[in-house]
Amino acid sequence: MKNFRINLSILAIIAIILSSCASGGGGMSKTAKGGIIGAGSGAVVGGVVGRVAGNTAAGAIIGAAVGGTAGALIGRRMDKQAEELQRDLENAKVERVGEGIKITFDSGILFATSSAELQSGAKTEISQLAQTLQKYPDTNILIEGHTDNTGNRSINQPLSERRAESVASYLTSTGVDRSRMTTQGYADDQPIADNSTAAGRQQNRRVEIAIYANEKMKKAAERGEL
Repeated sequence: MKNFRINLSILAIIAIILSSCASGGGGMSKTAKGGIIGAGSGAVVGGVVGRVAGNTAAGAIIGAAVGGTAGALIGRRMDKQAEELQRDLENAKVERVGEGIKITFDSGILFATSSAELQSGAKTEISQLAQTLQKYPDTNILIEGHTDNTGNRSINQPLSERRAESVASYLTSTGVDRSRMTTQGYADDQPIADNSTAAGRQQNRRVEIAIYANEKMKKAAERGEL
């Protein structure tokens, strides 16, 4: 399944948040408004956007954005990387979000039921991802595991964490620098479909990967060197 598009809905969310800050922010706290307005702190913006959008991977990308001419240069670099990923990853959804890239793998492609061990076919897919990540070393990588709501949290939370870590470990074994990666598990906290149906639960069992510029790339973009 291939999907390559610019996710304007997430950008609209951040625009609404920033507009709210500029107009007084309504019910937003002074801390939240100050954090967004002063946004050298991408983590603050990313956290807010992630909560509003229900997706922390997209929030992390938006939170890391620099905007302006530098952001446009980063975006063009991400366009090229996303095109390669869209071409090479047969079983993933590749989306351009802001100044970064979000990749979604169905967990059924990567793992057997209730397992965090990558299946052999999944390793081929992750190896393809690794090749592109190594060609573009100046990015950070957030890897998130998600489950459906079947079973209890004491099982789903550690399972989601182990699945994210399995992807990170395999990327590391193929030569991607582990220091670029952060992993997180969310159990069933961020559903993208209806958990009351089998099809919806399948969509919710997934691994999401956010790719966004690190400080080295941002500085190069600000100097016009990308």
